[in-house]
Amino acid sequence: MLSDAIDAFLDELRLANASPHTIKNYASDLEQFFNYFQKAGEPEVAAMDALMIREYLGHLYHQQLAAVSMRRKLAAVRSLFKHLHRHGLVRMNPARLIRTPKAPKTLPKVPSEEQTNTLINQVASDELDKPQVKRDLAIFELLYGCGLRVSELVGLNMADLDMTDRWLRVRGKGRKERQVPFGAKASEALLAYLAEREPGGEAVFRGPRGKRLNDRIVRLIIKQYAIALTGDSSLHPHTLRHAYATHLLRAGADLRAIQELLGHAQLSTTQKYTQVSLQDLMAVYDKAHPKA
Repeated sequence: MLSDAIDAFLDELRLANASPHTIKNYASDLEQFFNYFQKAGEPEVAAMDALMIREYLGHLYHQQLAAVSMRRKLAAVRSLFKHLHRHGLVRMNPARLIRTPKAPKTLPKVPSEEQTNTLINQVASDELDKPQVKRDLAIFELLYGCGLRVSELVGLNMADLDMTDRWLRVRGKGRKERQVPFGAKASEALLAYLAEREPGGEAVFRGPRGKRLNDRIVRLIIKQYAIALTGDSSLHPHTLRHAYATHLLRAGADLRAIQELLGHAQLSTTQKYTQVSLQDLMAVYDKAHPKA
């Protein structure tokens, strides 16, 4: 049955030590997939074909789901049937026959260097009388100073910090590790936070009860500061990652080096930042050139 197949697939992911974030997303997407077909009676996985999966995508389309979300949900279904095919439970992976919905090419909204530094300086000034300003400042400095994903930030352990040579050991997507340098400002913020951090525990960033901060709390911290200091509720941790990459590129950093620092598997993922820089150049041209 489909429900049993999904449970077995998720168990295999856990045994393979997949990240909790990945397992959570797969579980959510496949639960939606299961619920759609359960209405007409739970199907046998061996009887499922490409037409049924296409029908499910059509259902998502009529719900006006974004193409990016549809792509992710199809990827989850493909992974499920790949698992079933590998274990001999289906003759083929029907999801491979489905064309991936095209996602619109959107460019990230990136604050300028001045805007980013002004925001972080205001966090450091302690204007808002927040209870853990030193911790929050270290979060901002590492997100912008290292281009970390929020999951990478909250996954940092004390053993991952090299405060002498200023390196972080970061566990990215697929549990892939990489080394990322951090600068003097991030080092200063980290040292100030660690000096007041309660001893014990392996997590670098912890909440009031000593537990590791999670993704949701960090997003909330970033949003609260952004609203209070700039009135902009759209700022989130990934905005600072975009800013990190874009500002490095503007300063002349090599695209391959930025790819390594960000932990991108494909150079094409990193290349979107060249488009952001080109947009900036066009804006300057349009504003300044007499023939524009």
